[in-house]
Amino acid sequence: MPEGERACATMVKEAYKFGIPPLAAGAACLALGWKWPAGVLIFLGLFVFYFFRDPERMIPSAAGAVVSPADGHIIEIVDEPFDANMGHRVTIFLSIWDVHVQRAPVAGRIAGVVYHPGRFYAAWRSAASRENEQNIISLETPQGTVVFKQIAGAIARRVLCWKRAGDVVARGERVGMIRFGSRVDIWLPQEAHVTVRRGQKVKGGESILATWTSTA
Repeated sequence: MPEGERACATMVKEAYKFGIPPLAAGAACLALGWKWPAGVLIFLGLFVFYFFRDPERMIPSAAGAVVSPADGHIIEIVDEPFDANMGHRVTIFLSIWDVHVQRAPVAGRIAGVVYHPGRFYAAWRSAASRENEQNIISLETPQGTVVFKQIAGAIARRVLCWKRAGDVVARGERVGMIRFGSRVDIWLPQEAHVTVRRGQKVKGGESILATWTSTA
């Protein structure tokens, strides 16, 4: 992550931008004796800090491991080509309670970050992958390419990528975030062996989605 994006090891810097105002307003209401609005505002401020948490993760060192790019639940595993070489799509649904920082699933060089404006369908709908606002991030390794999408949803209205084309990333390195819940799709090479199942909870940068004997 570029210098300045993160304020500390466990919090995304944006937490202060969005969390301090409601906390300050809540403190002012409390000083005036307005307990009910003070409670609502303080709760909102604390929730914002919770939402923007960014915990450290134990990155697997196993050769060929493809880690989850996001926290959430697996809602779909399908054979769906992104191009001639990538045939498996795994979809991760992020609820509003999940960590919203995304991580690189493999080590490699970022070949491209392409932003597409779009709609804001509910993240669990299949149309969201095609039509919602999204970033498409392509990762090249010496052996092949992995592609994943940060997809906005009905609540999440902002996808952020902290990397640029040409950047070299390590497996599990932070690459961006989606504000307030949505989904991440990842396309894997045909030779990859998917090891997760539908409904399984995963952690970004830590849970192994698949094994790929050619992956760095």
